[in-house]
Amino acid sequence: MKLKLGFSTCPNDTFIFDAMVHHRIDTEGLEFDLILADVEELNKAAFEHEIDITKLSYHAYAYVAPNYILLDSGSALGNNNGPLLISKRKIYPDEINDVTIAIPGKYTTANLLLSIAYPDAKNKKEYLFSDIEEAVLSNEIDAGLIIHENRFTYAERGLKKIIDLGEFWEEKTQMPIPLGGIVVNRKLPIDIQQKVNRVLRRSLEFAYENPNAALPFIKQYAQEMDEDVMYQHIKLYVNDYSLDLGSKGKSAIKKLYETASELKVIPEMPEDIFLKI
Repeated sequence: MKLKLGFSTCPNDTFIFDAMVHHRIDTEGLEFDLILADVEELNKAAFEHEIDITKLSYHAYAYVAPNYILLDSGSALGNNNGPLLISKRKIYPDEINDVTIAIPGKYTTANLLLSIAYPDAKNKKEYLFSDIEEAVLSNEIDAGLIIHENRFTYAERGLKKIIDLGEFWEEKTQMPIPLGGIVVNRKLPIDIQQKVNRVLRRSLEFAYENPNAALPFIKQYAQEMDEDVMYQHIKLYVNDYSLDLGSKGKSAIKKLYETASELKVIPEMPEDIFLKI
């Protein structure tokens, strides 16, 4: 059976998916048509229901939950790995509502966390995540919401942290930060959904046991990234929650949606959002 599979070119995703897309493991008869794209592009593809399995921002999932269900494996949750709001000049947290902010996409979890922390910060402009630092440095924008590897590069470019939204979330909830998950289309039979989850977990287990196997695939899409940054990136976003959400991971995801629902910044969520294993 061939399924349309989408994930980002970021090292954490290429690390996780390498073994299953290159058949280094038993895929139980599954084949994949790949779509590699920025996570906001993947979010929009899911809105069109045109993809079978995809990486998705937890924010975007709130809009497609009736059509997709969250897998137990493949998620990016954790501690000290949330989005950062940065600027060129000194900006204080009480000024955030009044500045223009570059965001990495309307439906990114980074933007959802910003909306939870600063619901009155409305002056936002969407950018590709990798262009945000430059937009701030060129004074095109006052502040930028950065994700992924930019966490490791902004300071050396002379940019300043206004607030760490991951720290904000963890202090508010004492829970890990849900950033992105893997979803499967609900139209697929339940046995196929469960098979996808098994194969994905097997792929990550293989990556852990053979960390150099995925290196050519990771480098193919991270050509301009310093290798140390690449490995820091993987270490930050791939962890025990990626293997298995567990009760703690699921509680954090539910808390994110409860908090956002109270502020009326996401639609009403269905009851069943997690795949039954």
